[in-house]
Amino acid sequence: MSYTRTAFLLAGLTGLFLAVGFLIGGQTGMLIALLFAVGTNAFAYWNSDKMVLRMYNARQVGPRDSPQFHGLVEQLARNAGLPMPRVYIIDEPQPNAFATGRNPENAAVAATTGLLERLTQEEIAGVMAHELAHVKNRDTLIMTVTATIAGALSMLANFALFFGGSNDEDSPNPIFAILIMILAPIAAMLVQMAISRTREYEADRMGAEICGRPLWLASALDKLESGTRTIDNRTAEGNPATAHLFIANPLHVHARDNLFSTHPSMTNRIARLRAMSGQATGPTQGPWA
Repeated sequence: MSYTRTAFLLAGLTGLFLAVGFLIGGQTGMLIALLFAVGTNAFAYWNSDKMVLRMYNARQVGPRDSPQFHGLVEQLARNAGLPMPRVYIIDEPQPNAFATGRNPENAAVAATTGLLERLTQEEIAGVMAHELAHVKNRDTLIMTVTATIAGALSMLANFALFFGGSNDEDSPNPIFAILIMILAPIAAMLVQMAISRTREYEADRMGAEICGRPLWLASALDKLESGTRTIDNRTAEGNPATAHLFIANPLHVHARDNLFSTHPSMTNRIARLRAMSGQATGPTQGPWA
């Protein structure tokens, strides 16, 4: 069901993008918007992981640099049936983590020093299992495409407001067009957030299955909620478009599970994981045991 909902939301976002292109330049504008969307997504497909890792000054670690953390990710990747991702650590006191990469063969997972210092090995296993679930579900690509289209749509709308819409006879009423150009970026933001929340719930569910202990992730989320509320992540605050990547919202504009949140509320996520715990089976012996 979550995949169907995501597909519909992505289709709606793409249609909205093409509609704004039509408002700017009629059929020609719609074609240009389509080509622009393809171009920006192609660039994001190949470069988004490098860009975000560089933005957060993430450093890659191997079995010699961080044997316990690297070994834990390796065991979890084996449990999930995934290729071993690149492993990164971000020197950042706020406890958090994210996954990136265009596919499982080119994936990377990153955790902050705050997360590694504040959480137990079991809780870290729950968090990294969640991130590997994003990789397995190809959410990293879905969210990259979503963020790229939403950002491009905002640029198109600003361009339209500055230079005016199409003069074609088939174009809508100018007043209606202006309203669409103002509301389209807001709608795109809401769709992006809805997709992000949908994928977070699914990653929680699959992550709990990968590590075999839903309560490990539930306990981690409780600590992450406290940490992200009290510790600033200055890089994320300066680049809010990357907030959806993290397992916990790194910005200080959290709170309720509503349309304007990139993440579901921690209370709801923890409740779902606790409901799963009665049916969970243990994982194979791993480095966190």
